[in-house]
Amino acid sequence: MAADLSVILPRVLVVSRRCVRKNKFVDFVGEYHLDLIVSYGAVPVIVPRVTGVHMLLESFEPIHGVLLCEGEDIDPSHYDADISNLSSEELEEIRRLHASDTAIDKEKDAIELGLAKLCLERNIPYLGICRGSQILNVACGGTLYQDIGKELTKNVDEDCRVVHMDYDNYDGHRHLVKILENTPLHHWFSDSLDDGKMEISVNSYHHQGVKRLAQRFVPMAFAPDGLIEGFYDPDAYNPEEGKFIMGLQFHPERMRRLDSEEFDYPGCPFAYKEFAKAVIAYQKKLNSLTNVPKFLKLDGEMEKKRKMIIRSFSLARNMYEGGHQINSSKQSEVLEAGAEFLESNTALSLQQEMRLKQMGATVRNASSFLERLKLNEEKEKLARNVMGKMAVEQLSDLMSFYHMMGQICSEVLEIKLHGIVNELNS
Repeated sequence: MAADLSVILPRVLVVSRRCVRKNKFVDFVGEYHLDLIVSYGAVPVIVPRVTGVHMLLESFEPIHGVLLCEGEDIDPSHYDADISNLSSEELEEIRRLHASDTAIDKEKDAIELGLAKLCLERNIPYLGICRGSQILNVACGGTLYQDIGKELTKNVDEDCRVVHMDYDNYDGHRHLVKILENTPLHHWFSDSLDDGKMEISVNSYHHQGVKRLAQRFVPMAFAPDGLIEGFYDPDAYNPEEGKFIMGLQFHPERMRRLDSEEFDYPGCPFAYKEFAKAVIAYQKKLNSLTNVPKFLKLDGEMEKKRKMIIRSFSLARNMYEGGHQINSSKQSEVLEAGAEFLESNTALSLQQEMRLKQMGATVRNASSFLERLKLNEEKEKLARNVMGKMAVEQLSDLMSFYHMMGQICSEVLEIKLHGIVNELNS
């Protein structure tokens, strides 16, 4: 018996990392991430890093949240790596110093970028830790330092330089970050901040980081060398309403006292707590949209009308796709039933009505419609030519603008759907 979606605990997708053990690949996820997700009321669903999984992401539905964490360097072809001006000798030295992190995993990149873009399209809660924050920034058009030491550290004053990773002291390594006021990090760590300093010591383990932050995001913390250590989308942050899009370069889950499970600061687990709160709220919102009451069985007359309308739409589509004209009074009568339905049915959205019109259900003159299609194709061609001459940053800004407009449309559509559901329930 299939479980009712309303009683399933919210599902958080976590992509595994691959390593070699006993001459075989092993996929794993750090236990701290899993423990925190479970402790705050959600269920981690591990997405294995297996070839081809990036094409099967829909099989993991329903998705109520995505947590992306550690992993190797992101393939630099996904961002503007060519502007780093690193020589081949420098790149070889980076690969030698960070051999365990510089082995590109294209399958993991494809899986995680696919999930990040899915979250951005649907407003699914997303928390990125370390590499996960970099994935989020790249997915939105931002760029990365291919190596902080080569591109950033050497250009700052010596007293501002930061060691972002210590291979010999992974758990114990800490460095300062300055938290910005009126951000989620500020609220979470407010009890631990000294007056005027706004600093905490964080655990980190990375040689890459955000270079150019995507336009939609706002920084939350900086290291002394200027590296962004945390960012979020303020327009997509309201855990109570199921909104959470955030990236943290440091590891709050690992900031624990020596030989203890006690956190360095009370605010360390709050990123997971608020993320889980958003995941739970998102699931409830999703369920409220999907739990639409079943329709009553139609009587004989209504069922006859329903079948007539179906035939009308089917005939209209066949005529539109085949370029045929009405050739009998019976066909005209069948088409008229569909046209009357569209004209009288106010429950259809403009988008739905437009789609049905494109199928030919209410098109009286197919030739004029074909002319409009041709005009649309010419406009699309012109737009492609214009965009082909735009710079990468201009395209990134344009994409961010339309993403924002899409988000607004999504929210308005959600409100309207809630109204339809409430009418059906009343």
